[in-house]
Amino acid sequence: MHALTGFSLVSLLSFGYLSWDWAKPSLVADGPGKAGEQPTAAPPQPPHIIFILTDDQGYHDVGYHGSDIETPTLDRLAAKGVKLENYYIQPICTPSRSQLLTGRYQIHTGLQHSIIRPRQPNCLPLDQVTLPQKLQEAGYSTHMVGKWHLGFYRKECLPTRRGFDTFLGSLTGNVDYYTYDNCDGPGVCGFDLHEGENVAWGLSGQYSTMLYAQRASHILANHSPQRPLFLYVAFQAVHTPLQSPREYLYRYRTMGNVARRKYAAMVTCMDEAVRNITWALKRYGFYNNSVIIFSSDNGGQTFSGGSNWPLRGRKGTYWEGGVRGLGFVHSPLLKRKRRTSRALMHITDWYPTLVGLAGGTTSAADGLDGYDVWPAISEGRASPRTEILHNIDPLYNHAQHGSLEGGFGIWNTAVQAAIRVGEWKLLTGDPGYGDWIPPQTLATFPGSWWNLERMASVRQAVWLFNISADPYEREDLAGQRPDVVRTLLARLAAYNRTAIPVRYPAENPRAHPEFNGGAWGPWASDEEEEEEEEEEERARSFSWGRRKKKCKICKLRSFFRKLNTRLMSQRI
Repeated sequence: MHALTGFSLVSLLSFGYLSWDWAKPSLVADGPGKAGEQPTAAPPQPPHIIFILTDDQGYHDVGYHGSDIETPTLDRLAAKGVKLENYYIQPICTPSRSQLLTGRYQIHTGLQHSIIRPRQPNCLPLDQVTLPQKLQEAGYSTHMVGKWHLGFYRKECLPTRRGFDTFLGSLTGNVDYYTYDNCDGPGVCGFDLHEGENVAWGLSGQYSTMLYAQRASHILANHSPQRPLFLYVAFQAVHTPLQSPREYLYRYRTMGNVARRKYAAMVTCMDEAVRNITWALKRYGFYNNSVIIFSSDNGGQTFSGGSNWPLRGRKGTYWEGGVRGLGFVHSPLLKRKRRTSRALMHITDWYPTLVGLAGGTTSAADGLDGYDVWPAISEGRASPRTEILHNIDPLYNHAQHGSLEGGFGIWNTAVQAAIRVGEWKLLTGDPGYGDWIPPQTLATFPGSWWNLERMASVRQAVWLFNISADPYEREDLAGQRPDVVRTLLARLAAYNRTAIPVRYPAENPRAHPEFNGGAWGPWASDEEEEEEEEEEERARSFSWGRRKKKCKICKLRSFFRKLNTRLMSQRI
């Protein structure tokens, strides 16, 4: 009965959307007035900004990149807007979201290592002025729907304390699409769906992609188009667990690979959710003065159905498959539409770009790493960006074959880092598994095919590619161009001198949901935070004095960590 009801609703929405004439202005946007009347001239209003972020969607997994997955809405919006084909994001969730909302590289927020775990006393630094806060200053109403994943151990870390007027979504990194349960280890499970600062127990059972699209439409229906709106929709889709309503799975019933089949169904469901949000923009009079931005947050997870083909690597790596983003801008306000932009852009650029569109201002005092790229997007001008620091992670496992000597005395090449300067890209340390993985349309792959593209026995710690000429990173030029290597290593060293210490605290048992009514949520008070900082300082001092005694244990931990990584690689 529920499946039939959902199918009927989707069918009705599909009919309403497809019958809408995209070429004509919104029938509602004109407001009151008689036919033939000339509207009174009024000063231009700041545009409504709708930012749609998908989770773990691969570079190949959109129709206009030749995918076997159906995404008619995304294809249509991108075709009538500007496709961003030299656009970069970060390889995992928290870093991309932090850079979107602060306009700053990870090395400038202390979040350069991994993600924020549910039990860590960590969040987006409270001294950072976020994008929604800047938009509020410009008179915007700000709303967030979807996945936060920027920490929640204190109430001050919550979305409603960081610039959003309203929030509906999850605080952690991944939840069940229906029950909203999330487990951070065996027996450490809790409910994670929140409305504002309260647990939304009553909304359990609704598929998150549809729930978030409905909430976005509800916000539009109850907001005046006369007041500028910032709507941030951060879909959980298409992150694991691989779950989809049955009617979407049926479309891909002939797809042999089960993970790819479920993943494809989730992508198509998300595409229809975007369609319904776009329809609501037109229905309620926002569309004509709106800017719709679509972006993925990192590369696709290939062992969970995603595909970044023909790019190298996957989610969690600094190869192009991990950091090259899906992105486009759709808006009636674009001066040059229906084109592809190859201007260099990064996710940090949205902060100054959107603040500028809103009529706000940024200055050097803000310490931003992003650039205002609206002229490049709207008019086709050259991008002001010439380089991207992908990251410097001093805590990631150091590469066995890297050294300061190998970096010409400029940089320790054992450290995981990646930078793009002009057409050149340099990687040091361990960038992650560098395979080229074709779309997993078959149930199984013959081992000989898979091994043709394996890079499991590489003994090096420096790579150099001309990305403009070799976007698939197949020809390493580090040995041929040591001059370029030296230049980019010097840029890494210069960036590193501006980095702040990594903040990656130990997990706190107080975060266990059983101490918080069965749900994930804030657990630390201001007094506890001060005590934790003092304890961390004491622990650092104590560990320094005992470092030599613990070296054997450290080596054992490192050995088993590497062994586990290798076993997982073979399993993949």
